[in-house]
Amino acid sequence: MAESNVSTMVLDLMDNGTTDWPNTTTTEIPSNGTIPHVIDHYHFCQWILYRDVSQTRIRLWDLLIALPNLCFFIFLTIKFKSTRIRLRASTSPVMFTFYVLVCLNVTVSLIRCVLAMTVNATTSTGSSLDILFWILVRFFLLSTEISIVVFCLAFGHLDSHTSIKRVLIVTSLVSFAYSSIQGTLELIAPDENFYMPESNYQLFGHGGMVFWSCTCAIISFVYLVVTILPWTSCRNRIILPGKPSFYVYTFILFLLNLVQTIGSILYHNHQIVGICIVDITTYLYYTLFTPLVYWTFLASFFSYTKSLMFSYKPQIDDGLDDNAINSGMGPSSNPQISHQLSCSSIRTDGSDFIYQQKLTDPTSSEVRIGDVKLSFYESSLSPDSIQSINS
Repeated sequence: MAESNVSTMVLDLMDNGTTDWPNTTTTEIPSNGTIPHVIDHYHFCQWILYRDVSQTRIRLWDLLIALPNLCFFIFLTIKFKSTRIRLRASTSPVMFTFYVLVCLNVTVSLIRCVLAMTVNATTSTGSSLDILFWILVRFFLLSTEISIVVFCLAFGHLDSHTSIKRVLIVTSLVSFAYSSIQGTLELIAPDENFYMPESNYQLFGHGGMVFWSCTCAIISFVYLVVTILPWTSCRNRIILPGKPSFYVYTFILFLLNLVQTIGSILYHNHQIVGICIVDITTYLYYTLFTPLVYWTFLASFFSYTKSLMFSYKPQIDDGLDDNAINSGMGPSSNPQISHQLSCSSIRTDGSDFIYQQKLTDPTSSEVRIGDVKLSFYESSLSPDSIQSINS
């Protein structure tokens, strides 16, 4: 009897010239109490975004994002003592800035997850707060992305507090403009593809699939250009990062943004596979980007355990005669001695202090100070040590 009722309903829909099913996940239960086959309107990739854990308000999606961030936060906490000692022994404000950005990213992400688990996202106020914290997390992550690219390509050799402040101000303004547009689109014109009528819940749609696909395409193009720079003529004009892990980092983000572009375009065209691609790439970005930054730029820096107690920090005027000073050490050259950014092509392995001179050949293994030509190894030694080696 139940099967005949369902068959009659299908025939009525076909006779009316439509095959659209009602926008619901349940069908009406017949009077005899037999439950017919339930047509599930939502795909698993949509279901996982709004489904609560058991009878709690904790969404499964927020819990899945919170766990990896919590593990990484615990890792940073355990390593904090040795990290603080290493940062205090170093003269690099860039490394300190990267570490602060990493800590801010993981902390803000955890706060967002906790708030999303406590507020009722089905209300207008709770939904707005959830969206705003998504935007805040995106702001910090994007600021970190831009800062890393700028430091490595343009300002890696300007390891000073003034240059760092300028870079952070500019990157913050760019990220704020991006986040403002994204937040406005989310609050004023949310993407209808992310509305779940079953739970009366508007999912975070990244500013809509049109905005998301366009921005991801631009970002992926930028990372592609950065990745292929060593194989272009630019390597002869500017000092490019020489650490291979930097290009692994940019290539990973290029692929991630490229796949996000494809997934958002597909979902905008109502292809259900698109939301699965968006889910996977979003999860990878919000859980693994910060550890990726740590591994690429900070892991080797913090793992350097050589004692710094008796390390010699050379001065500009140490061991230089008057002829060397007059020929190459004037105010115009002004070499600085500080820890070079770990991805720089003129960084010495195991040495905190080198002469930061712009090289004519980025692949050269020598540093010239006036008329004196030193190898990277010699440049990290004291003048007395160099004389003893030469003798």
